[in-house]
Amino acid sequence: MSTPTSHTNEPAGSHANSVATPSTAASMNMDLLRFATAGSVDDGKSTLIGRLLLDSKSIFEDQLEAVEATSASKGYDYTDLALLTDGLRSEREQGITIDVAYRYFATPNRKFIIADTPGHVQYTRNMVTGASTADLGLVLVDARQGLTEQSRRHAVILSLLRVPHLVLAVNKMDLVDYSKEVYDKIHTEFTTFATKLNIPDLEVIPISALAGDNVVNRSEHMDWYSGPTLMHHLEHVHVASDRDLVDVRFPVQYVVRPKSEDHHDYRGYGGQIAGGVLKPGDEIVVLPSGMTSTIAGIDLFDTELDEAFPPMSVTVRLTDDVDVSRGDMIARIRNAPTPTQDIDAMICWMTTTPLQPRQKLAIKHTTRTARALVKDIHYRLDVNTLHRDQDTKELAINEIGRVQLRTTIPLLTDPYSKNRTTGSFILIDEATGITVGAGMING
Repeated sequence: MSTPTSHTNEPAGSHANSVATPSTAASMNMDLLRFATAGSVDDGKSTLIGRLLLDSKSIFEDQLEAVEATSASKGYDYTDLALLTDGLRSEREQGITIDVAYRYFATPNRKFIIADTPGHVQYTRNMVTGASTADLGLVLVDARQGLTEQSRRHAVILSLLRVPHLVLAVNKMDLVDYSKEVYDKIHTEFTTFATKLNIPDLEVIPISALAGDNVVNRSEHMDWYSGPTLMHHLEHVHVASDRDLVDVRFPVQYVVRPKSEDHHDYRGYGGQIAGGVLKPGDEIVVLPSGMTSTIAGIDLFDTELDEAFPPMSVTVRLTDDVDVSRGDMIARIRNAPTPTQDIDAMICWMTTTPLQPRQKLAIKHTTRTARALVKDIHYRLDVNTLHRDQDTKELAINEIGRVQLRTTIPLLTDPYSKNRTTGSFILIDEATGITVGAGMING
């Protein structure tokens, strides 16, 4: 799945657990949280992100002045903070978010990447792209409207994508006189709905993005609410156990051979760690060949590491001169994925030409590319009602369904519920090179 550009060579998230050593935890004193926003049109996603950027002092003075000037020129009686994120001219003209907009900011406690995703049903594919790598999903609802069909749909998609943490932000509380009764009704309705989904961690926070209530600073108008502000929750949400630090998965992206005066005999294998903790001295197996070896060293630029873990990008050196190339995977000898050519997955279809049985596509899974045949479409999932339409013969754009694929070569997969990297893939139109689908492998 698509991911925003990030500093992949830095440890992302406090992922130290019983597997990681104290040195791991010490190196992660300022971690990264990726979160995706979702909500119906006019629920205030862009305004909320603008408020987070403003109140965390993450925008420049001239940016704020430009937004203030634009707001005044449009005749607004307030500063429209949504202008900080709706960067496309067409979005500004319509007052909506269309594409996924990535924003970066930091506080003394944590670094953040925000994926501001569209609310329209016709942009479901954009939301899937933005949320596919998120640690946390932030769903906004308008306190005046309560839960809508789109609110439920966004929660279902975040659940399908196995986003481990979810925040329901009940926005525009200032427009309902900061009513506890309104908040309680929405809270009860959503938590009841969430029991049908796979949402391990849920927080419901009443806010006003426009006025700043409970966003960064605690609201003086809602003394009945004793929970955290949104920023406090984002800074302190526990993500240590979200990544798999047990099952070693290292898809090889590049064979590193500098052939320079200083490194005549250097040979390493570069890539991003998808699971587990790697250490020098570990016995490993290279798949699909099955050749075994031992890790001689792990390099990060000009530094040799004592250990490495997801999602670090490193170069691994082996003690033996085994045949390793792009698309191979390094794993533990007694804990390796089983190669398979039969893929059972949930697919989000992303193009106007429908997905149909017998269709042939290219499939990209981690660093390995193959061809795939669509054997069957089991059902289309109605993300509003969770109904499974087993009579469907195709998947249209923005639809999600369960599909059976057969690949030309074995892929080294895990269930998406176990590992979101080795459990996902994209489908590509071979004629155009366009990504037409994103898949999540069933367990």
